[in-house]
Order: sequence, then C-alpha cells, then structure tokens
Amino acid sequence: MEKIRFFEEIAANGHVALNVMQYDGWLMRFSEGYTGRANSVSVLYPSYRDISEKIAYCEECYEKQGLPCIFKLTDADMELSSLLSDRGYKVVTPTDVKVLSLDGNAFGYDDGCIFSGEPWEWLPSYFEFEGITDTNKQDIYKRMLAKVVPPTIYCTVMYEGVPAACASAVIERGYMLLQNVVVRPGLRGKGLGRRLCSAVIAKAYEQGADYSYLQVVQDNTAAVALYDKLGFEKIYSYWYMKK
Repeated sequence: MEKIRFFEEIAANGHVALNVMQYDGWLMRFSEGYTGRANSVSVLYPSYRDISEKIAYCEECYEKQGLPCIFKLTDADMELSSLLSDRGYKVVTPTDVKVLSLDGNAFGYDDGCIFSGEPWEWLPSYFEFEGITDTNKQDIYKRMLAKVVPPTIYCTVMYEGVPAACASAVIERGYMLLQNVVVRPGLRGKGLGRRLCSAVIAKAYEQGADYSYLQVVQDNTAAVALYDKLGFEKIYSYWYMKK
C-alpha cells in the first residue's frame, strides 16, 4: 500500500491536473476533460466518511463540471472497485506501472537527440505525432505542463533530418517518470522508440535519477514489449471505472 501511494503521488505531480479538490483522503482532479488521469478520482489516503456518500458527492462534483465521474483505482482499492461495479461502473483501460533501476544499466544518447527543460519547442512534434489538432485541447495541455513543479526533460529524436520521436520525463525524489513516448507515424518499427527511451533515461540518470518508472496500457502490446526489453518490471496495476 505504501509503495502504491508513493508512486501515485509522484505520478500525479508529473501529470498535473488543472484543478485538484481534496475530499476525505480522495483527490478529485479536473482538467476540462483532457486525459483520464487528470479528470478522475484517486484514492490515496485513509477515509472516514461513508463510502456511498462519498461516491455520490464525487458524482455531483463532476456533473457540475460537465464531466463524467471516473475513478482511478489500484490493486489497493479492490473493495471500492467491487462497490462501484455493483453501482453500474465498468472497468476501462487497465494499466501497469513498471519500474527500472538505473544502477548498472547502460543507456545513452547521440547528437540526434535534442533535449530541453521546457516543453514549448517540443510540443509541436508531440501534437503532430499524437494527432492532436484541436487547439482547445492543445491549450489545455499547455496549461497543464506549465503547472509541473519538479524538474522536467523534453526529448526529440531526429531521423534523416526531421523530428521522428519524442518523450518527456519528470524527476522527483530520485524517480523519473517516463511519459508521452510517441514515434512519428510512418517511421515506426525502425528502433526509434528504444533509442528515444534510452536517451531520456540516460539524461535523467545524469540529473540524479536512480530509477525510471512508467505507466503502460496492458493491451498496448508494442509498448509493453519495448519496455520489457529495456528491463522495466511491473510493480502494480491501476484501472479506471466509469458508467
């Protein structure tokens, strides 16, 4: 439980919601609907109120924001998961959290890897590769990135003179969250994902990270295979529940 809470805390600091409301040990995150992580309820700390009362209150808060009420649950929340299931909630997007010790791991980067501590020059490639063309969604994500407090790394990998892959990282308490890993469509299958991850991990190690961790959707077989080859090992799972 303590390990899960630790990773949930630092991951939330790396993928920041625009607004957070604390409620009896639960955190309600609101970000105008951009990403499930930043628009869901997380169970982090001990609770004292009646659970049914709390669920109803969360549903009311998200309804006022014009958002569906989504719960982000982990292996430590099986009782609540069962209760939500009885109330008509369904499990979506099962995800594994994996960690890698950087002690003794040989990662590196080359001159074709461009790094920055700020996201602004990195973002156009990220939006292009992810197919995010809606300017409102772009604006929301820019505002979310501006709220990140811990040190950040933004990396773009070049291939034949053009941006080909990008990822970002957030370092807190010796742990580096590897996220936003995406390769340009049409250039996948050329080893760019491995080159990209290796570069970001190496840069984070230079900046004091002892571990890297990430969140990968269980049915994303290509990503799971890549991270397994890099040596990441599962420590727990989380999933979302929504009506």
